[in-house]
Amino acid sequence: MLLVEDDEAVGELLSASIDAFEVVWRRSAEDALTAIDRESFDAVVTDLYMPGMNGIELCERIAQNRPDLPVIVLTAHGRLDTAVAAIRAGAYDFLVKPPAEQALALALERAVRHRALHAEVKRLREGARAASPFDGVLGKSAAMQKLYDLLERIAEAEATILLTGESGTGKEAVARAIHRRSKRAAGPFVAVNCAAMPEALLESELFGHAKGAFTDAKTARTGLFAMANGGTLFLDEIGEMPIGLQPKLLRALQERVVRPVGASKEQPIDVRVLAATNVDLQAAMAEKRFREDLYFRISVIQVELPPLRARGNDVLLLAQHFVEHFAGRTGKAVKGVAPATAQKLLAYAWPGNVRELQNCIERAVVLTNLDQLGVDDLPEKLRAGPSAPLLVSGDDAGELVTMEEIEKRYIKRVLEVTAGNKTVAARVLGFDRTTLYRKMERYGFSS
Repeated sequence: MLLVEDDEAVGELLSASIDAFEVVWRRSAEDALTAIDRESFDAVVTDLYMPGMNGIELCERIAQNRPDLPVIVLTAHGRLDTAVAAIRAGAYDFLVKPPAEQALALALERAVRHRALHAEVKRLREGARAASPFDGVLGKSAAMQKLYDLLERIAEAEATILLTGESGTGKEAVARAIHRRSKRAAGPFVAVNCAAMPEALLESELFGHAKGAFTDAKTARTGLFAMANGGTLFLDEIGEMPIGLQPKLLRALQERVVRPVGASKEQPIDVRVLAATNVDLQAAMAEKRFREDLYFRISVIQVELPPLRARGNDVLLLAQHFVEHFAGRTGKAVKGVAPATAQKLLAYAWPGNVRELQNCIERAVVLTNLDQLGVDDLPEKLRAGPSAPLLVSGDDAGELVTMEEIEKRYIKRVLEVTAGNKTVAARVLGFDRTTLYRKMERYGFSS
């Protein structure tokens, strides 16, 4: 830490009281600037009124040349206009002199944390474009490195792959990345959401139909299987596929042929199928909503995508990527996120995963008038920060709560984090779904 103080007695007192840092003491702002040019510091603590250059001017010089270096200003005159002037000059914090030892230690701790976060945001901004060996899939966390390793090994295989994970984790982006790395990269990539259409329409969409197959079939239609010939067909939300259509899909996968609705002949196909679901297919099979034989056919290789809350600083990496994307689209000069905003992004649980983060950043880019996203640009649920932790230990018996209250609050939290997905929540809690529904009813949670 660089201490800038012209008063001998105060300088000695402060140097002695700051035991968490190696303190370098300079008696003028001019000497301090020379020291900053020659050495690396984590924080600066400066007096306000000094002969020659004062603390405000020193702040301005540091803000211009070293904006990553936090400055804490000390003054014996605790006037509001002085504090405002220091903050405007770029000071990180402002304390009345002499500061309480604990207050100064806390301010320094916050300042160093701020600097580390500023450095991380800068690093992520510079490295956002080189964050992944797979185009369209970003992340440097351990969870994503493990995913990349698996994708490297399976991308060129012809086996059917089932992508699992919570809603919003980027399953289609991973499917496209697999296709681009496969031997079929020159062929088409065709995607369909199996939950978006009724059974009859989905059947026609997948397999096509002959002219006159039904009332509105005035011409023949090529199905998506045929359109994907030589390439990849991505079946999103396959867990929601109508049970009546599942045998026909199973036959297409097994025999490599399709029969359009109303046609008399089958057509051979050469398609690699990738499927995705956020539904627990094991539970769906137990409830007779998904065929067991189809499950084993589509899950030759199963790849689980990690939720965003398990990916650490990938949140900031993705946020920077989305800032650049939406700034380019809207023509705004937004370059990144402010350190305080980054802290809010890291503290949030992201139940909607990457999709929720993308929507959040798009909204913030539209709303901001600055070149960095501020905390005020975030939705209220992020600005408010995480709820207070549940107290499970303490010396005052009056602060503690019953086991029933702990269970109630924890179930509520798990449901929030899993975005209300009962199957995933039950798995996290170690309940079967019947038990979860019973407890939700008991505690008055909406189902």
